[in-house]
Amino acid sequence: MTARIIDGKAIAGELRAGVAREVARIRRENGLVPGLAVVLVGNDPASELYVRSKHTQTQAAGMASFEHKLPANVAQDDLLALIASLNHDTRVHGILVQLPLPGSLHGETIINAIDPKKDVDGLTPNNAGRLAGGFPALSPCTPLGCIILSKSVHASLEGMNAIVIGRSNLVGRPLLQLLLNENATVTIAHSRSRDLPSLCRRADLVYAAVGRPKMVRADWIKPGATVIDVGINRMPAGNGKTRLVGDVDFAQVSGVAGAITPVPGGVGQMTVACLLVNTLRAACSINGLPKPSV
Repeated sequence: MTARIIDGKAIAGELRAGVAREVARIRRENGLVPGLAVVLVGNDPASELYVRSKHTQTQAAGMASFEHKLPANVAQDDLLALIASLNHDTRVHGILVQLPLPGSLHGETIINAIDPKKDVDGLTPNNAGRLAGGFPALSPCTPLGCIILSKSVHASLEGMNAIVIGRSNLVGRPLLQLLLNENATVTIAHSRSRDLPSLCRRADLVYAAVGRPKMVRADWIKPGATVIDVGINRMPAGNGKTRLVGDVDFAQVSGVAGAITPVPGGVGQMTVACLLVNTLRAACSINGLPKPSV
């Protein structure tokens, strides 16, 4: 192994500590406590685990945490009414509706009902459009984490060749815009891209967010490139157990790359930390305070 391992856990810890300091400061100077409301519909185990993590980390940062758990058969109008009430609740500065939603609910309608100023997932058309236009916006948390991890290796991404494998609204598309804002030269690849290995071999920065375990191999990677693995996949580990792997073949690629994120312990650690950053930024913006230092 020659690659530097990018320690997402440590970097996320530093980010959360910075958020906690800023939360304490604005509480002391302005009497403001940022608040995050998370809405969970149904009882998906993975979503429940993720929501518990958000609750714990929100409170640890000194923020107010509001949880709303609804049954899977909740009426869409009832969910919309809850979101409307959170939009008007002055204690709440960030609203996150945990995805995926049950099939009976229209996800686009639900997301669009969130006040863009409180859209800490960065998924409303307002924030997506502003990000695409190069204007200040609340950005989706996972792509924001990818940028922070990349800049832990490179002080500037300006002029670097980047490839994003995957074009989802959650990761690929917003990551493209964030990289453009960093003045990187970006290729976005997907299932219809021709000769994907050749496209990857030209890149200084490789972001794998396609949801296919170990798809990216060593011969896809330019020697010394930085590889950010967004994938979280479960594979059999014997004795009826499973293990987490990324979209990158870590064992292979770490022998070629200059720096790489592990799975677990990489990008996943950053997502909740960036959620806290977005909530803090939203609280300051809504209350007319200067942008925080994180």
